[in-house]
Amino acid sequence: MHDRSPQGSNADGTVNRTDLDGPGWTVRLGGDLPAGADGPSGDVVARLRDGIPASVPGCVHDDLLAAGVIADPYVDDNATAVRWVGESDWVYEAEVELADAVTAGRVELVLDGIATVATVRVNGQVAAGTANMHRSYSVDVSALVHPGVNRLAVELTSAARAMLAADDGTLPYDWAYPYNRLRVMASSVGWDWAPPLVSAGLWRPARLEAWTGARLRSHARGEVSADLAVRRVVIAVELDGEDGDVATGEVEIGFGEHRSRHVVTGRDEIVLDVPDAGLWWPRGYGDPTLHDVTVALVGTGQQQVHRVGLRHVDLDTTPDEAGRRFVVVVNGREVFALGANWIPDELLVSRMTAGRYAERVEQAVAANMNMLRVWGGGVYEDDAFYAACDAAGMLVWQDFAFACAAYPEEEPLYSEVEAEAREQVRRLASHPSVVVWNGSNENLQGWSDWGWPDRVGTRTWGEGYYRELLPRVVAAEAPGTPYVPSSPFSSTDGVGPNVDGEGTSHLWDQWNLYDYTTYRHHVPRFAAELGFQAPPTWATLSAALTQRPVDVRGDSLATRQRQVCGMRHLVRRLDGHVPDPDRLLDDVDDWSWATQLNQADALRTAADHLRGSWPRTAGMLVWQLNDAWPGISWSVVDHGGRPKPGWHALRRAYAPRTLSIQPHDGAPQVVLVNDTDAPWQARVVVRRVHVVGGPLGAPAEVEQTVEVAPRSVARWDVPPRAALAGARRDEVLVADCDGLRAWSALCREDGVRWARPAPAVEAERTPRGWRVRITADVVTCDVALLVDRLDPTARVDDLLTLLLPGETVELHVTGAEAADPAAFGARPVLRTRNDLWHR
Repeated sequence: MHDRSPQGSNADGTVNRTDLDGPGWTVRLGGDLPAGADGPSGDVVARLRDGIPASVPGCVHDDLLAAGVIADPYVDDNATAVRWVGESDWVYEAEVELADAVTAGRVELVLDGIATVATVRVNGQVAAGTANMHRSYSVDVSALVHPGVNRLAVELTSAARAMLAADDGTLPYDWAYPYNRLRVMASSVGWDWAPPLVSAGLWRPARLEAWTGARLRSHARGEVSADLAVRRVVIAVELDGEDGDVATGEVEIGFGEHRSRHVVTGRDEIVLDVPDAGLWWPRGYGDPTLHDVTVALVGTGQQQVHRVGLRHVDLDTTPDEAGRRFVVVVNGREVFALGANWIPDELLVSRMTAGRYAERVEQAVAANMNMLRVWGGGVYEDDAFYAACDAAGMLVWQDFAFACAAYPEEEPLYSEVEAEAREQVRRLASHPSVVVWNGSNENLQGWSDWGWPDRVGTRTWGEGYYRELLPRVVAAEAPGTPYVPSSPFSSTDGVGPNVDGEGTSHLWDQWNLYDYTTYRHHVPRFAAELGFQAPPTWATLSAALTQRPVDVRGDSLATRQRQVCGMRHLVRRLDGHVPDPDRLLDDVDDWSWATQLNQADALRTAADHLRGSWPRTAGMLVWQLNDAWPGISWSVVDHGGRPKPGWHALRRAYAPRTLSIQPHDGAPQVVLVNDTDAPWQARVVVRRVHVVGGPLGAPAEVEQTVEVAPRSVARWDVPPRAALAGARRDEVLVADCDGLRAWSALCREDGVRWARPAPAVEAERTPRGWRVRITADVVTCDVALLVDRLDPTARVDDLLTLLLPGETVELHVTGAEAADPAAFGARPVLRTRNDLWHR
């Protein structure tokens, strides 16, 4: 039973809030199991009809897991075994005791998130019906509640069955259920990185709010003119009366030292001019200054605090000789967007916490990212995510919740989309980090390239949302924030989506068809998606499997791979990069290391090339930062929160100053990127190095000082005396500059005769873990300590170092206090590129 004391006094206009969160709920099976379902036994079904303990926020899968009814759906192939859960109906119930004072005025039941098709009853009477996971609901239940014990029931019809029932077979979609027919999290029906796991429940907080007199609601956002001279805060205020009509009251606004009072009737916008207020800047360009705005209803206890940032944002899409630019411009500064796509960090999204959001954003910051794209197949994330991005100066590209399908524009879906869009844009307008709204993911490309017109015919398919409704909502609720209709897309009429010279591009041919070196064949204006798969770290993988995989071809690993051709691609994309990739199938450890290293190579190759293509290319967002479950995927941080080697490669490739060696007209070229506001006088040394003996000395060594202007790229052609190999399979090219190092093979990569390394390894305990010193005897490439093999909680501060003979790298490990020091020098903990040549 919920028995909460009202908050605040009983003066007119004071809101009394009764939280409904916590474990005081039950959930029971509502109806029969789906026909043909391989569900639980009859005894368990009887127990479910009686009800089991439940929590809010939460979902039925977690309630069933806690009750011992189902196994963890993230382990083995359990997601398939629990499919009956998403195809069944469920009823959540609770009792809440309310005092006389709480029920004396207006009472609203507020549901911040409900998944998904529900009938809400209060004391047996219908209070609301819902059919949208992406919006909240506030329902007047004044006539339904009474002093004393009140019964709440949320009857949830299976969203999976509702999707199937609404589908007439005319509009394309992928995966297990027609998610384009219902406003659900698209990826809950399965994707190529996660299984179908349609759930049900109150996935965000719930509460009762009661008041007499007037009720204050407010939103705030910052606005800045293009010349930065006009800076203002716009506060939208709404006063509701207890009888459902508008109310009048005096509102006090606070901003720094500023205080002002305003009489408001119903709805009003209050504009504060704040010309001296500090601007919010993205990472690498200045401080992400935030300001508190207080809104108080005078004479009551109601006060709301909003954190806003002041920034001007624009998209530069001016024509040029290559097509049209696509550059994010913040406060007049052009920004090269470096980042990743964000997918839900949990398939069971109610599990997310503010701490998880903060950790992932911190990992993006540590990888030198400045932008995250919230992808349209997930959810609009909690305010905790956007607040973390605001504080970090992390730009957010925000998709509307449309992905890879044709969506009908008729009622009732149209009204749901409009309500969802207005709520979410209004909510996120206060966050300065949100700098782009995007109408859909790959839906214009679906119409252009995937044969949709033949199937759709004259029916609506979503274009009206992307070209009319959604930009209209953004203009009204977040004026000044750029909007694009889809990604990929082109900004010129008649130019198809996903071309290098226009708009945004998604570069997937490299993973699906070709070698990653073909990233260099493209110079997109903004690469909004590109990626390579790799398995998760061993600690994350092994925790998701009840038996250690001994065969890459076996069923155990197959449960982790959701792309049909994924396991084949993982091996075939190694062709030309390591000797005899098919032999890796006989050794899970070597396969795991080789594919993780290949992901790292692919991402740094793409980053080096695309950053070197500035200013024509102005953005790169890898697919993907994070994972929704412990699978084999394109993420660089796995579901356990552990960075893969690819994360470390991106951290180097995304650094403010980078050094790389890239092919140019058949010869090597040093490329220097200076993404800072200070000039860089770069002293570059390039040497040919024998894989056993080390540097060859003169004349195979050259030195050059290169001037790199702020926010620019410089190139230097390596002279032939250094670039032309004497023994191309036994030599590599190494460049050093200001503590940065890059290398390049002088033949096809799998042809390099990497020597078998026997490094000297010393491990010394520290108060927080270990200090590990590794000294190379031969050229040792991509030195890595995979410390999660020793302790799932262990972390290492760096990976993927190239050592010349006699050089030492010192690595710092946290955790693994009980490890054997000798383990740091042996497989599978110590790995190098060289290992893959000596299996």
